[in-house]
Amino acid sequence: MILYQPKNGYCYNSDTMFLYDFISKLNIKGDVLEVGGGCGVLGLLIKRDFPKINLTIIEKQKVMYDFTLKNSKENNLEAEVINADFLEYKFDKKFSFIISNPPFYKGTLKSENEIKKIARYEEYLPMEEFFNKVNSLLVENGEFIFCYDAKRIDDIIKTLPKPLKITDMRFMYPRVNKNASLVMIRAKRHAKSMVKIHPPLIGFEGEEYSKEASEIYKKANTKSIKQ
Repeated sequence: MILYQPKNGYCYNSDTMFLYDFISKLNIKGDVLEVGGGCGVLGLLIKRDFPKINLTIIEKQKVMYDFTLKNSKENNLEAEVINADFLEYKFDKKFSFIISNPPFYKGTLKSENEIKKIARYEEYLPMEEFFNKVNSLLVENGEFIFCYDAKRIDDIIKTLPKPLKITDMRFMYPRVNKNASLVMIRAKRHAKSMVKIHPPLIGFEGEEYSKEASEIYKKANTKSIKQ
């Protein structure tokens, strides 16, 4: 998949690749919404792997919205792309799945590139407001699949509104001897099953990607072009 990205803006990273792999192992179908699409990589990869889904991508930054449109056309993947703030936009339907690699870092650096700030920091998509809006947009047994800073797991559990319930969780560790830096979560409305904690995902072995991480990148098969 060819993906155009801004030279000086936010570019997709391993978090998105690992979340893509986590989602791709599920039975994705129906109406799917990606929140904060960036250049569209996550949603378009899922559309490529699950061509029958009806994909909607919402992205608040005009420059990234334009890249999403370009990447959708470049890869011949149909998607409705919306340039708007997720928290303010009035959707005319509900979704079977909502997926997202949201901004989740605390605090901001005032001198940082504006595009990067909006893509990285939670103040631009506060957790509680984000989760509540997602919950309101899911069908009765709809699913919310996302990643977040692993250190915020207690906040995530406390903040997820009912009837959303976590069913699957996987932690990513940069290296075996490091603390987890990312958590990938699947939550479902009205779920009754106990939580499945998946085996850990290790990012690096020495200076190289781990075998599993390498396989994920190979499966995604993306090529980035910066403009």
